[in-house]
Amino acid sequence: MTAHRGPGERFGPAADFEAELRVTGYETVADGVVALTLRDPGGRDLPVWSPGAHIDLSPRPGFERQYSLCGDPADRTAWRIAVLREPEGRGGSLLVHDELVAGARVRVRGPRNNFALAEAPGYLFIAGGIGVTPILPMVAAAEAAGASWRLVYGGRRRASMAFHAELAGYGDKVVIWPQDEAGLLPLDDELGEPRADTLVYCCGPEPLLAEVERRCGSWPEGALHVERFTARPVTEPVRAEGFEVVCERSGLTLDVAPGRSILHTAEDAGIMVLSSCQEGTCGTCETEVIEGEPDHRDSVLSESERAAGDVMMICVSRSRTPRLVLDL
Repeated sequence: MTAHRGPGERFGPAADFEAELRVTGYETVADGVVALTLRDPGGRDLPVWSPGAHIDLSPRPGFERQYSLCGDPADRTAWRIAVLREPEGRGGSLLVHDELVAGARVRVRGPRNNFALAEAPGYLFIAGGIGVTPILPMVAAAEAAGASWRLVYGGRRRASMAFHAELAGYGDKVVIWPQDEAGLLPLDDELGEPRADTLVYCCGPEPLLAEVERRCGSWPEGALHVERFTARPVTEPVRAEGFEVVCERSGLTLDVAPGRSILHTAEDAGIMVLSSCQEGTCGTCETEVIEGEPDHRDSVLSESERAAGDVMMICVSRSRTPRLVLDL
């Protein structure tokens, strides 16, 4: 089986929220990790969100990154995110660490949820490094619901593992597993026996996700839910040549050239499309497919959603057919 994201909140009013928020808290929560608290400067409530949601943060114009909300969904006055400093990354984390100190203002859009927590009798949460951030509100929700749950949280060193002291309050439901002390996460022990009444939620680096996906191959369909911070490797597109996209709402027909995305082709034609990561990981550009067969190349949709073929991420996905009709 493959990853399944569960019911999202992709087209609700909250997804259109965009505002400049103020950083009211800046706290080092682990080596190389800071937690930011964001509030509306005028004291207004922020949009509702649920565990698994993320926001788009724009520390500078034209520069946007996605971060999971890791605070309390019941607190409408503030949002909390945690950011790992990645010197070899694309620069977003350095801007957050160096510029978004207490009192700074930052443009924010969202929230959106491609990793929503579905109802279940039991949960197994697996987190790697900064991947613990979307898991934090999930374990709180599972605890509040009276569900059976367990979290296995791995990191390179205990000192680099954010929120491990906060999670210690859950007792033996949480297993803290620093690699330098205990080795790699015991995935065979955790996932070796499929459980019909348990959902698995995993977030972390790609090698961890790949190993969890492999081991969950014998679990019931829909049991595994993953979230990726980076796009998974993709193969060559099904069609090497270009294709035609009919934009139903705009009344335009566009030719999408090889090596050119549907998103950029639509933008060049003057069609406004919400987008963010442009890597197929955030779900912002999800578009309804009216006719034709998409060539899915994203890291968001599950296999069943891909097979349905009724939505696609137009920043990276292409077409299997000479013609697509999209709700653009």
